[in-house]
Amino acid sequence: MAYRKQTEKEHAFQTISKDLKADKIGPVVALFGREQYLVHWAAEQIVEKYINPACKEMDLSILEGEKTSLDSIKESCETFTMMSAKRVVLIKSFSLLEGSKMKTFSEDEEAQLIEYIKKVPSECMVILIANTADKRKKLYKAISENGQTYEFNLLSERDLISFIEKRFRASKKMAKPSVIHEFVNNSGYFHKEATYTLYNLENDIKKMIAYSEGEEILLSDVLATVSGNLETSVFAMLDAISVGRKNEAYILLNSLLTSGENLYMILSLIASQFETILEVKELKEEGKNLAEIQSILQIHEFRIKKAMSFADRYSIKSLKRILIKVYEIDRSIKTGLLEQSLALELFIAQI
Repeated sequence: MAYRKQTEKEHAFQTISKDLKADKIGPVVALFGREQYLVHWAAEQIVEKYINPACKEMDLSILEGEKTSLDSIKESCETFTMMSAKRVVLIKSFSLLEGSKMKTFSEDEEAQLIEYIKKVPSECMVILIANTADKRKKLYKAISENGQTYEFNLLSERDLISFIEKRFRASKKMAKPSVIHEFVNNSGYFHKEATYTLYNLENDIKKMIAYSEGEEILLSDVLATVSGNLETSVFAMLDAISVGRKNEAYILLNSLLTSGENLYMILSLIASQFETILEVKELKEEGKNLAEIQSILQIHEFRIKKAMSFADRYSIKSLKRILIKVYEIDRSIKTGLLEQSLALELFIAQI
């Protein structure tokens, strides 16, 4: 099977920056995605470009989610602009875009809105904000055909590091690349199950800046202020096991269990991590590069890089043996053959 080499896709924050600079945006724009931090940043950029600050109260209309109706949208769009380049109508938490029903919109009114999107006045800019978007719906297709849609997903590792560095510089701080990498790893930003976003990241940056005493952010500042999450802790435990630091792995396991973490979740994450490592190992040995592996597995490149570092420490045969051991332990716990914490301690001892 042939695999097409994958190039890094431009992020929505880069696309909308270019479109705004070229004045190629509107009259209707949908902003959505996991990174609501960037969704609201993008909305602010549009407002700043088209609204005269002196006339903001008159030329900017903000409509709140469930209170929004077809009539309120039309009325806001068709109000004359005072001294701004465009009138901006910002609609927050617009669940129709997500494919959900709204009490203020009947099916007929939703159909009317779709038609209205096709003829929004040129002197007006409508911004629809949501957490997600149902791309199968006629509403989404109408926005795509008559305006723009921007989906703000996770940043790439490079863009995330740039985000962190900029905020450090703004506070007259700096950090070594190794420290920033440890911060990213501890944060859990790229972990599959994490809900950690740029809002959380910025909050942790503020805590580190406040905690650090000199101009340089140290690793000790990261460890003191960023708590991480379960997946980060499990990965640290596996890292310790893979390089023979089993005493450290026992300490990490005990810390997880005494903090009240669910044992089955810990075991599930261990299995998930080794399954990913095995998949990466097999694809790497088939001659696939990072981009090809990412395209096949559909997981973030940061996780693949981590798995690659683990894969180099094991053979395919040993990884399969470890996975069988994980499945056996899971079965032994569920059937009552082994006590829970003892089972995991035996797992650490045997690999």
